[in-house]
Amino acid sequence: MTTLIVIAKECLPGKVKTRLHPPLSLAQAAELAAASLDDTLEAVAALPATRRVLAFDGEIPPAAAAGYDIVPQVAGGLDERLGAIFDGCTEPAVLIGMDTPQVSAALLAPIFTAWPDDVDAWFGPAADGGFWALALRQPNGDLIRGVPMSRDDTGDRQLDRLRSAGLRVRMLPTLTDVDHIEDAHHVAALAPNRRFAATLAGFGAALLSGASR
Repeated sequence: MTTLIVIAKECLPGKVKTRLHPPLSLAQAAELAAASLDDTLEAVAALPATRRVLAFDGEIPPAAAAGYDIVPQVAGGLDERLGAIFDGCTEPAVLIGMDTPQVSAALLAPIFTAWPDDVDAWFGPAADGGFWALALRQPNGDLIRGVPMSRDDTGDRQLDRLRSAGLRVRMLPTLTDVDHIEDAHHVAALAPNRRFAATLAGFGAALLSGASR
């Protein structure tokens, strides 16, 4: 029995994926973020989660989140927000973000079977030094609060926090999350048949230079 949590922002221009501007306009960046979130929700739809939670920063959740419990994010830094999300869980839980639209149910499937006795947590590192997935057998926000976020050593620090607490951690594959236009092109090439890739391609040939910068 595992709770699935997706943490996301409402995809409004100027509020999401602002590092994609330029070359994208703020409206295009928001459109691409919405495609990323929709792809993420679609990719995990087949997982046998006992509860689905969208930890949401915004007013209007996406239609693709139908069936999710919509839980507002608390105030504070990302570490405090993540900690509060896990504190609200009463069974094993996995949290993923909206920035890895190439994610698949197969990558997360081991978390939704019986956990091996020697695994207390699953950890998915991101290529930029952060992390894209974190699962805890016994959710405890104190395992996250105080970890510096949005840094190139965030993943290492979070992993150290888990291991220092005595948790036995099983690693998930490293994924690229979309922060910059180069990331967007890379991720689109990995999942060419998803909304994210189609949306990026729809912005036109002027963006092709972003793949080589």
